[in-house]
Amino acid sequence: MIISNNIDKSNYSNVWVVAELLSGKIQPVTHELIGAARSLADAKSSQVWVVVMGSNVEEKSDLLFAFGADKVIIVDDIRLSGFMDEIEAKMMLRLIDKYKPETVLYAGTTRGRALAPRVAVVANCGLTADCTELGIDPVNGDLLQTRPAFGGNIMATIRSSNHRPQMATVRPRVMKCPVPDLSRSGEIIRENIQDSDAIKIKRIIEIFHSDETAVNLGDAQIIISGGRGMKGPEGFKLLRKFAASLGSAVGASRAAVDAGWISYANQVGQTGQTVQTKIYISCGISGQIQHLVGMQSCDMIIAIDKNPDTPMMQLADIAVVGDLFEVIPEIMNEIPKL
Repeated sequence: MIISNNIDKSNYSNVWVVAELLSGKIQPVTHELIGAARSLADAKSSQVWVVVMGSNVEEKSDLLFAFGADKVIIVDDIRLSGFMDEIEAKMMLRLIDKYKPETVLYAGTTRGRALAPRVAVVANCGLTADCTELGIDPVNGDLLQTRPAFGGNIMATIRSSNHRPQMATVRPRVMKCPVPDLSRSGEIIRENIQDSDAIKIKRIIEIFHSDETAVNLGDAQIIISGGRGMKGPEGFKLLRKFAASLGSAVGASRAAVDAGWISYANQVGQTGQTVQTKIYISCGISGQIQHLVGMQSCDMIIAIDKNPDTPMMQLADIAVVGDLFEVIPEIMNEIPKL
């Protein structure tokens, strides 16, 4: 089934979110996407639908209404255990053809990045990856999809004016998670996969995790990140002591990672992890756009640098001008007194 280019856009409505599941559990990024979808849907007086595909997932779906969903499509089948992107893509194509969503959002994760392109190809529609901002064109109602381009040197706004649905992936922790309203309720729609959907062309032999996955910056409430200003691996030893005194995680800019001072698992930014912490402390990071897109949604940003004119110092809520190798030890001396 291929959806034609010659479409009547008036037949398409509502904003869909494809739920992100890991080990059978709906992940927080789904709630973030629902919040973004809610804003888009409200701008067009439409609804938010969430598609949940997996095994034994129905009882996990009630909370989706609290975060802003109006309807939830449940596809519950033992053949959807784990992540079966081939099956899910076929299922998504039939759901799109049946219900005609105007916009479909996926998480910019390993799972979302595998599924979304498959659906975009067979549905013959546009897809923008790794969006950092979403909006609605007030003139024609197109989805405005903003993402870094040309190596992160500019921010590009992309639209798919001639195709429906419009599709985008959004990184975790880029969008603010809405406050759940437990009084909300909605409608559950149950759909089934077809036997033809379950024909596989690959077999999963083994799933393994590397040692680098042990660094989970996404769950940290405080991150202390270092950049080129740390001057080398010894500088990051100081940051680790600083982080230990605050019970926080250690992050890094790409420049520090490329120099071999710290592992890629610690990298924050466009080509690393996106974080949304209570406090983000930047130490010796100039703040190029590639880094800023990975942490600019943090609640409070503190920057320490000799140069007061860097983009990071201008962005920071608190900017400390000084030699970080003098400032950080002084801060650490004061922590026990708090």
